[in-house]
Amino acid sequence: MTVRERPGAAVPLIGVEEEFLVVDADRGEVVPEAATVVDRARPTLGTRVGGEITKLHVETRTDPCLSLDDLGAQLTEGRWAVQNAARSAGLRVIASGSPVLGRAVPPPITEGPRQDRGNATFRGLHDELAICAVHVHVEEPDRDRAVLIGNHLRPHLPVLLALTANSPYWCERDTGYASWRSVTWGRWPVAGAPPFLTSAQQYDDHIDMLLEAGALVDHGTIFWDLRLSANHPTLEVRVADVPITAAESVALAALVRALVVVAGQAVDTGDEGPKPIPDLLRLAYWRAARDGMGGHGIDVATGRLLPAAALAERLVELARPALDEAGDRQRVQDWLAWLATDGDGATRQRAVAALRGRLTDVVDEIAVRTAPAVPVSQEGTLT
Repeated sequence: MTVRERPGAAVPLIGVEEEFLVVDADRGEVVPEAATVVDRARPTLGTRVGGEITKLHVETRTDPCLSLDDLGAQLTEGRWAVQNAARSAGLRVIASGSPVLGRAVPPPITEGPRQDRGNATFRGLHDELAICAVHVHVEEPDRDRAVLIGNHLRPHLPVLLALTANSPYWCERDTGYASWRSVTWGRWPVAGAPPFLTSAQQYDDHIDMLLEAGALVDHGTIFWDLRLSANHPTLEVRVADVPITAAESVALAALVRALVVVAGQAVDTGDEGPKPIPDLLRLAYWRAARDGMGGHGIDVATGRLLPAAALAERLVELARPALDEAGDRQRVQDWLAWLATDGDGATRQRAVAALRGRLTDVVDEIAVRTAPAVPVSQEGTLT
């Protein structure tokens, strides 16, 4: 990856990974058939599709992209390909942060030496791994700079979580939370926001300490919501539930990229980033997970309770200069306006249940919205 020049600014490349659950086409229950979907989607997607740690998951990924149109086309193609592959086997895939129906505790884990080490290390934590996120990679080859940019992004992670909250159900019951995925994920020994760090060396030393302490199996189990990618010259933001639509993932990626650019500019002036009170950051996470965009969130700088929509608008305003430079601001503003009207993913899932009365209808609706009936060129709206 190399930074691509646009008039007046350097705009980093971005890439996105999306995780999906495989469900039975008729019953809507999660089923351990991910390998079947991956095998049937691979002729179309090649290395852009793969499995995950459980047999319930499929993951798609994009190549590095500069424009949001290219990113959206790849995400849509990935969703279409795995949905088409699933349909051919009497299955479907759904973009939900957690299972709506079916036996997912414990989920069937894939086999291998690494998985064996994970089972031995994490034990019962693996029982609730049937969760799906979206990961946004933003190009940043300077690891020291990436660590400091991460410091600036840490206070924004709860707002990004609220914007994408899409996991209200867990094994056939409403949890009362907008993002139950993030609640289950927070139980892991290395999860949530990373610590405040000031250099790549300090980052690496901290990881070595965690490995020595037995809190990690390897570098792939650094489950912070923000980390330096082990495989790419990127900063990886992992806080979000997978959104129901590809267009939402595109808008999220645009916002994350802009926040990284703005933070990088602050770093270049010598600003190592804010240090929010840990308890306030934890509280902000909890409130975002509980209420999503439908309630209030915590201003981690002051501890004040503010409408989630106001916190989101403030975040977009912070990112506005970089959004304007990349030509991405309208896409993100349209996303916020749409969320204000239709609600976050959790709100939409619950609305279907309230209107139609059955959780199978919720799964049906998510499956329809996850992937279009035709590939690539028809995607572009948030509906």
